[in-house]
Amino acid sequence: MELQNGRPADLSGRLEKEIRVYDLLDSLGIEYKRVDHPAAETMEACLEIEKVLGTPICKNLFLCNRQKTDFYLLLMPGSKPFKTKDITKQLGCARLSFAQAEYMQKFLDITPGSVSVLGLMNDKENRVKLVIDEDILNGEYIGCHPCINTSSLAIKTSDILNKFLPAVNHRETTVDMPWHCEDE
Repeated sequence: MELQNGRPADLSGRLEKEIRVYDLLDSLGIEYKRVDHPAAETMEACLEIEKVLGTPICKNLFLCNRQKTDFYLLLMPGSKPFKTKDITKQLGCARLSFAQAEYMQKFLDITPGSVSVLGLMNDKENRVKLVIDEDILNGEYIGCHPCINTSSLAIKTSDILNKFLPAVNHRETTVDMPWHCEDE
């Protein structure tokens, strides 16, 4: 694994959805660092990538309500535990659970293991609400996949918030997920 600046010079073998990410970031003037690597499907697999990338990769959870009418993308530190009651209480919504892969594909054009804030570029109907843990917002960079889990990017948090999200017509809601889980 080697740290690179920007898009790959050779795009052959890259999926169209990954190339669209690079095209959008470049058109918005967003600089990014990139690491190509074997498929990373777990947070544990991301640990080595983080060392090369120089920034933590977000835990990205795709959630929905029981009726499958409200969908959320939660970005939080990989080492923070997740309990649904912590987020539902802060959002004031019904209990959330993990959404099925078919919705991830339908709304974000992403498959499990590749979930990323960058998938919001494919959510033209704004079906997915973005929720970001404040610890992510306090970091200088956000580590994420370009809609495929064989590359990881480091993008300035300010560029995600001030350039990317407005360009894809999304806004974030901030939550404070606890570092320790209280008993339910």
